[in-house]
Amino acid sequence: MYVGTLSFDLLLGDVRSLKEKRSVVRPIVAELQRKFAVSVAETGSQNLHRRTQIGVAMVSGDTGHLTDVLDRCERMVAGRPEVELLSVRRRMHTDED
Repeated sequence: MYVGTLSFDLLLGDVRSLKEKRSVVRPIVAELQRKFAVSVAETGSQNLHRRTQIGVAMVSGDTGHLTDVLDRCERMVAGRPEVELLSVRRRMHTDED
């Protein structure tokens, strides 16, 4: 069993309130869940208007499949015009860790 995680640090565009922030973050989270069947949540910077952290996690029996899905998730987030991807942290775990 393999577990892969991504942690995205994002800078949001012209966002002036937490309500506007939610209108940017929610569609990203929903699209990741819908397209890639991964677990996703906003995991940090909830009280800052222009920053957010989004965490993604996936479990698989095959490292190739896991890597492919995480790569596609990263490309999707990086391609969103309303956010600037500041950093991505990727971790892979096995059941032996």
